[in-house]
Amino acid sequence: MSLDPATLEPEHFLWSFEGGVATITLNRPERKNPLTFESYAELRDTFRELDFTPEVKAIVITGAGGNFCSGGDVHEIIGPLTRMDQAGLLQFTTMTGDLVRAMRACPQPIVAAVEGVCAGAGAILAMASDIRFASRDASTAFLFARVGLSGADMGACAILPRIIGHGRAAELLFTGRAMSAEEGHAWGFWNRLSDNVLADAVALANELARGPTLAHATTKKQLDAEWHVSIETALDMEAEAQAALMQTHDFKRAFQAFSNKHQPVFRGD
Repeated sequence: MSLDPATLEPEHFLWSFEGGVATITLNRPERKNPLTFESYAELRDTFRELDFTPEVKAIVITGAGGNFCSGGDVHEIIGPLTRMDQAGLLQFTTMTGDLVRAMRACPQPIVAAVEGVCAGAGAILAMASDIRFASRDASTAFLFARVGLSGADMGACAILPRIIGHGRAAELLFTGRAMSAEEGHAWGFWNRLSDNVLADAVALANELARGPTLAHATTKKQLDAEWHVSIETALDMEAEAQAALMQTHDFKRAFQAFSNKHQPVFRGD
């Protein structure tokens, strides 16, 4: 797939692109926007292509019809999984993990705008985003235990404790219970609760898109990479990364702008 952000017409979700911001809208509102084998794969491929699409500077992911995502479609995914052999099952679970890998690897900041139901794989999509906004009616559940599966799904055991802490993550993953919006905000899962969640998410994405996109990409990369190293190694990694950014035109433009007491205009070079 060659991604042209101005003309992309995906089959399994809605796409819009304006001012450097791409908005992905899960669009099966009559079913609370569940995922299928095909939509998983198309989302994975789209996020992979965003690694090579500098025109897109920030991403919003949301759902249509007042809900975010109800997870894997019961009839189109869960049922067929009960009839697959080990090889087929591993192919599926690897693909879903690859979606999270692609979201984490793409250089653009991802802002999740979540309303209503946010369950199973939907909760994972929110979790894998960089910044998360929610409406006050958002209800988030990592449902895997309720269908006889572990909470170790699509990186949840690695990523969720980093966001809300080990004990809180363990409770949600063992029980599959819903986390209210207020609870999620207090725990740090949600950056912000909003009465107009999509508008606020788009406003932030536009702000990020106007910023130094090379620097943002480095921040996103280092936020992930530095979990795996010592502080000493992280300091060395950041020194290298920051020195490289100090050679960019954006850094020089910012200096000139501040010297002349006006706002810098970043161009991502």
